[in-house]
Amino acid sequence: MVVIGEHRHTQVTVDLQAIKSNIRKEMAQKDELTELWAVVKANGYGHGIIQVAQAAKAAGATGFCVAILDEGLALRAAGITEPVLVLGITEPEYASLAAEKSISLAVGSKAWLDTATQILATSQVTQPLHVHLALDTGMGRIGFQTPAELSVAAQTLRQAQSPFDFEGIFTHFATADQADDTYFIHQLNNWKSMIAAVDDLPRYVHVSNSATSLWHQACNGNMVRFGVALYGLNPSGRDLSSPYQLQPALSLTAQLTFVKHLARDKSISYGATYTAAQDEWIGTVPIGYADGYERRLQGFHVLIDGGFCEIVGRVCMDQLMVRLPHEVAVGTKVTLVGTDGANTISLQDVADYCGTIHYEIACGLAPRVPRVYTD
Repeated sequence: MVVIGEHRHTQVTVDLQAIKSNIRKEMAQKDELTELWAVVKANGYGHGIIQVAQAAKAAGATGFCVAILDEGLALRAAGITEPVLVLGITEPEYASLAAEKSISLAVGSKAWLDTATQILATSQVTQPLHVHLALDTGMGRIGFQTPAELSVAAQTLRQAQSPFDFEGIFTHFATADQADDTYFIHQLNNWKSMIAAVDDLPRYVHVSNSATSLWHQACNGNMVRFGVALYGLNPSGRDLSSPYQLQPALSLTAQLTFVKHLARDKSISYGATYTAAQDEWIGTVPIGYADGYERRLQGFHVLIDGGFCEIVGRVCMDQLMVRLPHEVAVGTKVTLVGTDGANTISLQDVADYCGTIHYEIACGLAPRVPRVYTD
């Protein structure tokens, strides 16, 4: 059972209008014949898979991408009828379930097709299994590596008695978010040489994640897998500027639960890693590393009454402490990600301090932090 903190003043707020705006901006710049599929894996990058999918659909997304079959099943259970593609490898034993729910699966080997063929032959499912052949052009993760093995797989799918619908073919670029495009071009050339081995290309031919669609639009194919940019986050971090303004959808807020006057030379939190150099006001905030707010964020800051307040002492499992400029009332809003007054703390700011990427920070926000949606 997942316990959600409904009775604690800590929450993630997701602006669905921001998500819709980001989709509409991408749709305005892409070719009109190119579809946009919203990537909602990992609980919508921490934003909420169902709510994000519904907003994306309203903004014009015509399909969805997920990482595992269970995420696709969750979309179907929520009434999403549009195409759904599982980007990771699904065990062939679940081929009949995917076919029954009309969920498309990524395939990276002929052996997978052979096993799934046997499973589908003994199942009661009558509709074909939609598949997208994954090509490993340099990502080194999943997929066919040579034109020869790809050609054999494509021919298998085209056989008259095949239980598959050859719906798509795709690859994933490893460096589309970098200024140096040397490796990107290497992968692109590999992609071109490999698909040349397929005589009759399927309906969907796609290579573009968010980064590719933003900075290499000519490579889009006829479908964009719109991922992190959907949530208003620049896939390149701070290295490349987006061709249009992305609008972050997520904010993280809490309230002060305790405020105290701390005498000089008194210490704070585990390990006594912070000691007051003078008399100070200290506030306690009900969020910690169990909520996905990293322990390493000691020394970072939050926003209170529009001003930056340093996190003092180690972040605890469920709480953290901040140094206040003066006595502040219990119940005062604390902004950990978002804007308060003239100042903003972005997910990128948090990620920079942690030495990671904003994807990890967003995806790491725990389920017990309730998601609240505005539209």
